[in-house]
Formats: sequence, C-alpha cells, structure tokens
Amino acid sequence: MSEDKPASNFIREIIAQDIESGIFGGKVQTRFPPEPNGYLHIGHAKSIVLNFSIAEDYGGTCSLRFDDTNPIKEEQEYVDAITKDVRWLGYDVEEKIYYTSDYFDTLHEYALKLINKGLAYVDDLTADEIREMRGTLTEPGKDSPHRDRSPDENLNLFDKMTMGEFPDGAKTLRAKIDMKSGNLNMRDPVMYRILHSPHHRTGDKWCIYPMYDWAHGQSDSIEGVTHSLCTTEFEDHRPLYDWFLENLGVHQPRQIEFARLNLTHTVLSKRKLIQLVQDGHVSGWDDPRMPTLSGLRRRGFPPGAIRAFCERIGVAKAFSTVEVGLLEFCVREELNKTAPRVMGVLRPLKVVITDYPENQIEELEAENNPEDPGAGSRIMPFSREIYIERDDFMEDAPKKFFRLAPGREVRLKHAYIIKCDEVIKDSNGEVIELRCSHDAGSKSGGPTADRKVKGTLHWVSAAHAFDAEIRLYDHLFMEDDPDNDPESGQKKDFIELLNPGSLETLKGCKLEPSLLKAKAGERFQFMRLGYFCVDSKDSAPERPVFNRTVTLRDAWAKIKKKQAK
Repeated sequence: MSEDKPASNFIREIIAQDIESGIFGGKVQTRFPPEPNGYLHIGHAKSIVLNFSIAEDYGGTCSLRFDDTNPIKEEQEYVDAITKDVRWLGYDVEEKIYYTSDYFDTLHEYALKLINKGLAYVDDLTADEIREMRGTLTEPGKDSPHRDRSPDENLNLFDKMTMGEFPDGAKTLRAKIDMKSGNLNMRDPVMYRILHSPHHRTGDKWCIYPMYDWAHGQSDSIEGVTHSLCTTEFEDHRPLYDWFLENLGVHQPRQIEFARLNLTHTVLSKRKLIQLVQDGHVSGWDDPRMPTLSGLRRRGFPPGAIRAFCERIGVAKAFSTVEVGLLEFCVREELNKTAPRVMGVLRPLKVVITDYPENQIEELEAENNPEDPGAGSRIMPFSREIYIERDDFMEDAPKKFFRLAPGREVRLKHAYIIKCDEVIKDSNGEVIELRCSHDAGSKSGGPTADRKVKGTLHWVSAAHAFDAEIRLYDHLFMEDDPDNDPESGQKKDFIELLNPGSLETLKGCKLEPSLLKAKAGERFQFMRLGYFCVDSKDSAPERPVFNRTVTLRDAWAKIKKKQAK
C-alpha cells in the first residue's frame, strides 16, 4: 500500500483481512464494469475512484470492462465516451479494457455445462408468463411446465436457439434453482434470450445474448477478479452470483456491496437523464448542467476535484444523500490553487476618468495567482475609459455598500483609486456612464498607494477589451431531492422541479485581452465573479465562449435562506 494510507472503510477492512488470510493468494484485482448504453455520471465516478484506488493502494490491478450484453441499447458512441471519461479522471486503462462480448463463446460453453448437469433448461414461456409465474415476496413461484425437460432435449433446443431457428422471445434458457426461494432472483432466472440483432462488436455471429446476472459473475471469474465491488441494489443478486460460480466450479470472486451516490439538486437515474436529453430539457449528454462526466468536464470541473470529492464522501453501506455544495467546495478548493486570475465584466457600465490623459495607455502588472508564486504575472492595459460591473455602482447607496456611488471612492484592482463625480443617464433615466477622477499617486509604488479605501473593483480597459458570450450555470433542479418518484410521496414529477434559471446567457460581456487566445477547456478565476472555463464545443479561435463552473462562494445556500425567510 502507499505510505499515505487512505481513510479506512468496511471494504478496505474486508480486503485487508483477505490478504492477511491468504485468500486469492494475497492478490487484489478489481474492475469497473459499465454497460455501454449511456454516458457516465458523477455516481459512476464514485465507483471508478473506489475500484481504481483500492487496486492501486493494495498493489493490484483494475480493469475497465464493458458489460455489452444488450445489442439493442448499446452503441460504440457510449464505449468511446466511457473510455474517454475514465482516462480523463486520471486512470490508465490502455491495456486493461475488456468486453463481456469477448467471453460469449466461454459463456456458451458454461451454459452447456449447466444444462448437462441438469441445472439449466430451455423454457417456452413468454416474458409475461415468466413474470406472472415468478410469484411475489409473499407467494412462491410456480414451476414452468418445461422445467423437467431432459438434458438432451434442452441441449437440442439450446442448439437450435443458437442457430437462429426461433424468433425473438420464443424461448429462453433458465437456470434451474428454486421457484419457492425467498429471494426472487433465485427463482429460475433467465440466462439467455433470443435477440436477432447485430452486436456492435460481434456483428451477426450471435442471435442469443446472455442476461446481465449470468454474464457478470462469469466475466469477473474469467478475468480473475478478486473483489467485485457493486452498489447495494445488487446485494440480493449475490446468492445468484455465487450459485452460478459454485456450480460451474470456477474461480469465485468476493462480491461486496456499497451505497450508491445520491446528490442534492441532481438526478442520477439513467432513465431520467435520457428523458432530459430526449425531451430537449438540456442540449445533450454533455450539457454543462448535466451530472454526466462529459457535462462536468465541459463546465470546467477538474478531474482532481472529482477524485477528491469521491475520496471525501467515503464508502458506506447505509443510504445517504450528499450536498452538492461539497462537490462545488472541492472544485473551488482545487481551482483556487490552479486557476489564473483574470478580469472580466459581465454587465458592463462605462466609466470615463476625466482627469486621465485621453491618449495615454499604461501597462500595469497583474499577478496571475496569489496562491501560486510561480504562476508569474501578466500585463493589463489601462486607459481613460474603462468598464466596471453594473452591480458595482449604486446611485442611492446605503452605508454598508462599499463599492462605487456618487462622491465615493474605490480602488481599481492593480490600478488607481477613483472617485465618482458625475452620473450620466439616458432619456429613460437609466445610468449609462460614470464620470470619475483618479488619484494619480495611488498606483502601486506611488506616494498614496497605501491610502485605504473600503472597496476594490475589477475592471477592463474599454479600448482593449473584447466582447464575449458567457453562460452562467446553476443547479438544474430547484428542490434538494428531485430524484424521488411521485409514488414515494413526492407530489411533483421531477420535470416540474427543473430550475428555470439554471442557464443565463450573457452577450456583450467585456473581457481583458489576455483571454482572447484562451483555448477550449482552460479554466480561470474571473476576479470577484467565479470560476469559468472555455467551452469546448461552441468556442472558436479568438472567439471563446465561457461557462461559469462555480461561483466564488455558495450563492445557492444564501438564495435558499432568503426564500425561506
């Protein structure tokens, strides 16, 4: 293990005991096994970080395996997106990518073995009939009339299924376990179904495909996985997982379940995420409001912050919900150390410094990141006309408003102290310009540089700034718990809980010239405004579009507090 030992949890304790007792020869091998039928989200990140970090910490290996057993819903697009996401999170999977479809031949041989042992049979019941005869939690299931077919008959029928002699849904291969079991998963589960559909990797070779419960454990076994880490919804499936492996007499990994991630203001149900995309509530899987890893990446979340978040929330058995504010805190914590500081004005108000020479341009030095002395500095042009944030001026300002107001002074960051002398309005009475004077000695190094004023504002030179589009993102849902279904007591459907203010697009924002050549994915702190990222999709050379990653502070908590009052 690494010298910096991670916080212990019940999974690490089990693995440590297994190593000490010599189970699996002291070896640790894990895997992350997504189904390639959608994009990964922040909940998957928890599993990715858990599996890869445990393997690393115990000197083992972790692989990425695509459980690609349903050709109807799976696409190469999802395979590529998932691979990209895992690599983006910082995990090397170059030579450790596997597919359940690689094992289709072996799984078929395993099925023949169970048929020969009288532990699997071909059933003619339809899916609805199987469901109906399965029973309930309080009532036992009923045996299929085809349950007692001989191994020879089953082998013959299974061979015909494999050769494509039956239409979709005509027959299934079921395990012969116990229709009276208290665990519904043990009531003769389906192992294979007929699907005359090409597979994105195997083409038309197969017209029968293994069910997840049949393929999953055997794939773990074939790969030599020692610890199969799953979320708690698979706990009731563990007896079936073990039954298959025991009756095949093959390597048997240990399945361990942990609680999945639940996040406030977020839905992580794949069905609901698909609905958001298909119904046009978001622009796609990579919409920066989506909890998908591609969406978070486009919004500007650093992979290190997501890993830190997953480590911080820990691993437990019990269901719990994590505040999205903790994820945002981890993002701020990393970006505060790494993001260069720049200046941009989102809602510009023009300021004319009347006693500053008209044609003079100064080059002022500005530090790039006070948290990182090695980040250096940049040059900021300063001129007679500048823009400040409209919210930084108030005509009838209260005493505790420490920004610009008639007769008041503020410091311009890296520049001078200015005083508002005159307010210019249009015919509608709207403020369109401020006339100010400046203290020429208040610049850094000047005789009055240390003079104290209560407010410091960001700004850009009007002659040098460029116009840009900026997108302000907020939580996609207004309620803390939008993921509950109406049946569970919630009166509104999750779509009704969408936040109408989750995206605000601003055009004509004024940004300092150093940002003109910013590249897709680059992250910055816009001073006093938040952290922003160059959009990877809609930006063009010298026409960057910026997405707000997070605010500087948790503004959402303040809004909720105000609403409550």
